Parts: sequence; structure tokens; C-alpha cells
Amino acid sequence: MTSPAEPAAIGSIAYQGEPGANSHIVCLEAYPGWNAIPCATFEDAFAQVISGAAQLAMIPIDNSVAGRVADIHLLLPDTSLQIVGEHFLRIRFDLLGIPGATMAQAQEVHSHVHALAQCRRFIRAHGLKPVVAGDTAGSAREVRDWNDPGKVSLAPPLAAAMYGLDTLAKDVEDEHHNTTRFVVLSPPQSYPEAGSGPLVTSFVFRVRNIAASLYKALGGFATNGVNMTRLESYMVDGEFSATMFMVDVEGHPEDRALKQALAELTFFSTELRILGVFPAHPYRQTRTTD
Repeated sequence: MTSPAEPAAIGSIAYQGEPGANSHIVCLEAYPGWNAIPCATFEDAFAQVISGAAQLAMIPIDNSVAGRVADIHLLLPDTSLQIVGEHFLRIRFDLLGIPGATMAQAQEVHSHVHALAQCRRFIRAHGLKPVVAGDTAGSAREVRDWNDPGKVSLAPPLAAAMYGLDTLAKDVEDEHHNTTRFVVLSPPQSYPEAGSGPLVTSFVFRVRNIAASLYKALGGFATNGVNMTRLESYMVDGEFSATMFMVDVEGHPEDRALKQALAELTFFSTELRILGVFPAHPYRQTRTTD
């Protein structure tokens, strides 16, 4: 049976970035045969789905090395779209140069700020000057266009083939557990049925500005035995007193334990919005702990 995150029909899926970026790679892996639509911004990817030009959007939400992807915590609660799935991608970066270039000629390395940060040991070891670009694959395209052996790109392996570049070094990321979690967004649809398999519920809430409100708001998850896999805070509307939290928990809102925990949460919060209920990706079960 096809899950809401994996429709049977071939369609279009939007992503932020240029062809060859990690977001493009994860679209190809998760939805082979689908038309992947590159977009300049996350908002543009959302707009593709809202307008009906794409059925889904693939959006990075957090990374095992860099943490939360910038702006996602602000964009997700404001969109009308719903999280219907997730996918984990092992992140790999290669050093790419124009045909015939060598490591000895490389002087500047161009890439997205997160990619540069995730490869800093390699960059420092080879005495390269990091230069921030808007996108990993976009930096590969720029290196091709500049046609300068002194300028190289940190980009996913797919970008080398897409832009006709040579691979000067492979897998140069500092941490080989480097993994990004992506969420799949669609127009609003029915949640999977409770008990249909391992599920994740994602939501945001704003605590009341009273003493111990967070402690009390979260107490119901502990007493009801609900496993919380993600909890992040952020400020909203320029205020330092009202804090929003983005949360992932295991289970379905109609499960007795989670239903009771959410009911208790509402007593100590001023806002609660469920962003999605979706199948837990198998990667969650295969991860090991130190």
C-alpha cells in the first residue's frame, strides 16, 4: 500500500537549490522518476506546491553536524503545507575543479556556508581560502563558468557530472556521520491511521510566560511515556518573553499516551499547531548510539 509520502503516480517535487545539490539528490533517491524542480528559495519551493505546479516539496530541516537549517523553524509554521514524510541523506562533498586542474593549483574553495563549515579541516590542511556561495551545486556551476584552475568547488558528487568538472578529492567532509534530515511537504491531507506503523508527530507550541511553564508543559510527555526525538526553541516577533518550540515525538495524536500528553500541554501553552503526522523513516531504527 502506498503511504501519503509516497504517491503511486509520477509527479513533480520542488526543492531549494540548483541541479546537483543535495536536495536534488534526495529527491532522486526518494522519488525516482519524478520531475525535480529547482527553486531559488524555500519559499519558492513552497509556492510551487501551493500553486499546484508540484505535488510535493523536499526541504532540509536539520543536519547531524550543523544543526537546524536556517529559517526553517520560521517558515514551516507559517505555511499551509503539511509534513507527510521524511528522508535522511548521508552528506558527501567532493572537491571539484575544471578539467585538467590539480590540487596544487587550487587557491579558493567556493561553496555554501554550511558545506565550508563541514569541511573546515580539509580546507585548512590544504591552505585554501573559503569563499561563501549561495549553493553547493551553484558553486560548481560558477567554477565551470570561471574556467580558472585556481578556483574549486565543494559540492556533492552529482555536481561533477552535471557541470563537467574533475574530482580532485572525494569525501572531504570532516565527519562521516554527516547526515541531513529532509521533510516532505504536501497540501493538507488526512493523517495516516493510528497503529499503521511507526509514526512521527511534528508540532510547534508557544509556552505561557509564567514560571516553570515549559517544565509543566513537557511533563505530560514524561508521565505518559511519549518519546520526544526533537525539541528546539526560537524567538518570535522580536520578543524575548514568548518562546516557540518545535517538537517531534513518536506516535499518533490519537494514541492514548500522546493524546493525553498534548491535552496537558495545552494547559501551559498559548498556541499549538500540528505540522504533520507521517511514517518514521527506517533510518531512525538503524541509527546506533555511542
